[in-house]
Amino acid sequence: MARFIDDLAGAIYDFFKSIFTSICYLFAGMLIVGVPLCLIAFVFKMFN
Repeated sequence: MARFIDDLAGAIYDFFKSIFTSICYLFAGMLIVGVPLCLIAFVFKMFN
């Protein structure tokens, strides 16, 4: 029974770890793309 609980806890841990990693990659991608895009838009807005 202890092995089953250990396997279940490992599966739950892996699931939440993958969800957390995916969210972190999403936020990192938004920062990498969004910040330069906003700066470029600000520069073009100054010229307008």
